Amino acid sequence: MVDKTLQFLEFPRREPEKLPVSDRIKVYNEIYAPFDADGASQQAGRCLSCGNPFCEWKCPVHNYIPNWLDLISAGKLFEAAELSHKTNSLPEVCGRICPQDRLCEGACTLNDGLGAVTIGSIEKYITDEAIKQGWRPDMSGVRPTDKRVAIVGAGPAGLGCADILVRNGVKPVVFDRYQRIGGLLTFGIPPFKLEKQVVEVRRELMEGMGVEFQLGVDVGTDVPFDALLSEYDAVFLGMGTYTSVTGDFPGEELPGVHIALPYLIANINRELGLPGAEERFVNLAGKRVVVLGGGDTGMDCNRTAIRQGAESVTCTYRRDELNMPGSRRDFKNSKEEGVEFLFNCQPVEFLGKHHVDGVKVVSTRLGPLGPRGRRLTEIVPNTEQIIPADALILAFGFKPSPPDWFEPHNIGLYPGGRVRVTASAARPFQTTNPKVFAGGDMVRGSDLVVTAVFEGREAARGILDYLGLN
Repeated sequence: MVDKTLQFLEFPRREPEKLPVSDRIKVYNEIYAPFDADGASQQAGRCLSCGNPFCEWKCPVHNYIPNWLDLISAGKLFEAAELSHKTNSLPEVCGRICPQDRLCEGACTLNDGLGAVTIGSIEKYITDEAIKQGWRPDMSGVRPTDKRVAIVGAGPAGLGCADILVRNGVKPVVFDRYQRIGGLLTFGIPPFKLEKQVVEVRRELMEGMGVEFQLGVDVGTDVPFDALLSEYDAVFLGMGTYTSVTGDFPGEELPGVHIALPYLIANINRELGLPGAEERFVNLAGKRVVVLGGGDTGMDCNRTAIRQGAESVTCTYRRDELNMPGSRRDFKNSKEEGVEFLFNCQPVEFLGKHHVDGVKVVSTRLGPLGPRGRRLTEIVPNTEQIIPADALILAFGFKPSPPDWFEPHNIGLYPGGRVRVTASAARPFQTTNPKVFAGGDMVRGSDLVVTAVFEGREAARGILDYLGLN
């Protein structure tokens, strides 16, 4: 028998098998196979159970990682599932799409040469396998109250808020303009990273817990916000950020220049077979594609264009590889799938007369630190070059999209459109309208799924205090 304290030496880090490149670029299925029980147990057993677990501190929701790794190592699947859900409302999603290399696994003590514990893949395994075996969230101790809370937005923040509320006897009613829950989990993140059935299973779990979804309903148009304020005891806003950042480059209006999010949404809608998808679909088969931006959305565009059959895909980023914000895993997968990366490369003009046929770029170098703690970029003189392209995709990020009805309902904003919330320990994420709370990207700006989940859960605790239920 292997000494538990030395299992990290006996068994090296092992990630789940993934589809060969030649197969995966033809389909939109997830590329990683799941762990089996023995594989998950073996990898979980590598955990050192550190006295001060850095993985927990680095995790935005502060998962009890060593504890549920220990349960999996011991074969206690259902107990691990319950514990995993104590801190995270969407563990099966975060296990798939979190940048673990920058979070929990990056902070793992074994990451210093011995190979971090494969925390993300085990987190995914726990919920997936527990559900297959019949596990459901334990609601036996919940005492219903007469309180009802409206949640606007069925994305990660809204789902996190609903999870905490329903576990405390409050009836959450979640409104979303789309016909499916998940927000960008469903309509923005490609299926090769997150198959949509995973989100549908989460919907079934939450409905079984008592969460009600009102889908295909646009608050402010189909339902006045006044109605939510009068009919519910509190309201949570988790509406995300959907306004794309553009560069105002010459030639940006040319046919063949596409914005990342509409491009991804149209492709996913087509994969889901939704009405009207074909009319909005952007087909890049046979085209020379240049993706501008090195974040996660840029990686998603890279790999989607590859699967559409693009002749070539080039991704440019204005800083160096070390400072690229995108997931290292997605960067590696993009390169494996044939994407060429050009670092320290900044666009300055889109070229073409009747259709885009190239992009003029310049070389950059890193300069002094900026106000946000990142080094600014400086253009290197006399470095202009032209990259031929039949299609350009702008993946520069997103900014808030506050609706017109915020102002008359005293929901204050910061310059730039982010929602103002309190930092109160008792009522975190309360807006300038005391009955309204908010969290996720519309509060902090575009960020990770896991941070939106955390803020939704924290806002729910603020709502419970507001309702006198703490």
